[in-house]
Amino acid sequence: MSEQKQITVLLADDHPHGREGMRDIVSGDAAFLIVGEAANGEQAVKLASELVPDLVLMDINMPVMNGMEATQHIKAMDPRIKIIMVTVSDDISDLFEAIKRGAQGYLLKNLSPSAWLEYLRAVAVDEAPLSKELAFRMLQEFNGGSKGSMAPLSGGSNAGASEEEAYHTALTQREREVLEGVASGSSNRQIAEGFGISEHTVKNHLKNILQKLHLDNRVQLTRYALEKGLIPKK
Repeated sequence: MSEQKQITVLLADDHPHGREGMRDIVSGDAAFLIVGEAANGEQAVKLASELVPDLVLMDINMPVMNGMEATQHIKAMDPRIKIIMVTVSDDISDLFEAIKRGAQGYLLKNLSPSAWLEYLRAVAVDEAPLSKELAFRMLQEFNGGSKGSMAPLSGGSNAGASEEEAYHTALTQREREVLEGVASGSSNRQIAEGFGISEHTVKNHLKNILQKLHLDNRVQLTRYALEKGLIPKK
């Protein structure tokens, strides 16, 4: 465990107390190492470029450049950097916008430190589950949003039956089962226990699924599964 590489973190919040609160939580776990702090989105982009952290904790409302714009810039610069939006509001439209711009998740500032740390660890290793309720609300937002606001996730110009065939031939039966587990909000551990396999095997399946479907993360996988009707709608 002591050999394990620390997860490097950049904090971005325009309020000193906000950064102090995040610092107190993150520095309380030896798995994380804070490598920098930014007071606005522009600074966050600059520091992310210089420090290349594993995680950025990004406040949404900041001067000079807000967290949404900063997220988009950072993800365009280096898609490997994971970004978690930090907010006092549970306005779901903010989360939708953050995901469209490349964020991996969000945290409410009033959550307990233990909940924060658990979620940060999960995001760092691509294991943060997305709740089924949130997945449905995401699908409604994407389907009901402005025209052309988001391109289809699955590639190719053919839609409908040909896309369904491509999906079924691209994935193995076990990969489809793992995908359905992810889309239903299960963690890697829960999926592993459900199928009697190791978490390592689940991670390998997820890597293969993402590669085959040309997707980047669990959020996109969930949306894909919803679009393909792999989660029963209510």
